[in-house]
Amino acid sequence: MSTIAEPVLPVLPGLAPGPEHQVPSLPEVHATVRISRSPHYWRRLLGFLGPGFLISVGYMDPGNWATDIAGGSRFGYTLLFVIMASNLMAILLQSLSLKLGIATERDLAQMCHQSYGPRVSYALWIGAEIAIAACDLAEVIGSAIALNLLFHIPLFYGVLITGLDVLLILLIQRWGFRYIEALVITLIATISGLFLVQVLLSHPNHWLVLKNLFIPSASIVTNPEMLYIAIGILGATVMPHNLYLHSSIVQSRKYERTPAGKREAIGMANIDSALALTVALFVNAAILIVAAAVFHQRGLFDVAAIQDAYKLLSPLLGAAGASTLFAIALLASGQNSSITGTLAGQVVMEGFIHLKVSPWLRRLITRSLAIIPTIIVVAFTGEQGTEKLLILSQVILSLQLSFAVVPLVLFTGNRKIMGEFVNAPWLKALAWFTAVLIAGLNGWLLVLMAR
Repeated sequence: MSTIAEPVLPVLPGLAPGPEHQVPSLPEVHATVRISRSPHYWRRLLGFLGPGFLISVGYMDPGNWATDIAGGSRFGYTLLFVIMASNLMAILLQSLSLKLGIATERDLAQMCHQSYGPRVSYALWIGAEIAIAACDLAEVIGSAIALNLLFHIPLFYGVLITGLDVLLILLIQRWGFRYIEALVITLIATISGLFLVQVLLSHPNHWLVLKNLFIPSASIVTNPEMLYIAIGILGATVMPHNLYLHSSIVQSRKYERTPAGKREAIGMANIDSALALTVALFVNAAILIVAAAVFHQRGLFDVAAIQDAYKLLSPLLGAAGASTLFAIALLASGQNSSITGTLAGQVVMEGFIHLKVSPWLRRLITRSLAIIPTIIVVAFTGEQGTEKLLILSQVILSLQLSFAVVPLVLFTGNRKIMGEFVNAPWLKALAWFTAVLIAGLNGWLLVLMAR
């Protein structure tokens, strides 16, 4: 990777200038990916493809598996609408995130620090770190379970082995950011292909799939158990740390930092994001559809653990190797999500508190925070405890979401900050509706849990 000079960023109206504001987000990859100057639209678009797929892996990580399997086995296809709605929210919020990064040349964490001061920044940073730790917790458990299913490695040792993935990530980072994106896209293609096979083998009810995908059921809100899983699906789909990360990695492209160049970059990045999140929608829906078709329709309503799903898939589908495909996809999902967790950790730490540490140390800290509670749970409760821990991690993510969404909506709706790229009135209204809906659902969940 070539050495990148640290450019001097413009001082935004209403924000105090300072030396800490002169360093771009993730400076080691800032503007390192060249964009073709070809007059052909598609060739330029190819240069922008990548960040959206990095973000999308967080929308199909092992935490999604736990909530989708639990939702499908207990309630059939009913929660498909939650997956669809969550994905639409994700597309909207990630669009605002990438626009903030490109228009202001700052990521969401940097903007929060400059706008709210040290005290609020520290509070938001702690919340973001909790979200990253919860996400990493799901990845540790998912990868350990996959290693156990494929190679019969005990969960305790599988959890320890997951700590070694930091070496792989650091090795790939030395080659360049485009190599990380290539690995991620390859793993996403693997997961998608494996679940396409699973869906075809499960023979779902296509009418119920389409109906529940687009028409919500009132029981989603009135049934406390269903709402709990629905909030878990929301937390597993729209992840708070992804909003910080996306606003940073879109700046890895070497586009012209002019109004025209930024306008094209925003358009191209939106295509990348929407395409990647559509793939994530397919994967999440596929997991729930397989669980509903294979377990719920056969009266197996309590299949929530990933291990149970693995054991039952091949016998119920009557297809040898179906369980193995399931476990391989799970391992790919866990490893994929580890990459984005590392990058997100760097972004929030550098953006909120301007603390820059070596990537290997950052990864070691994050992974330790996830490994320690997982080892304790595995030691005392075994496999049964990991299922509850997975779903709880996703609910924690959802409860942290508003602390990233509200600042994002505020910043992108502020003309002094965004200039000509400020949200249009209809987009501002839609963004606030989404923010209020997320906060309201989380609040209602807390009320139900307190009863």
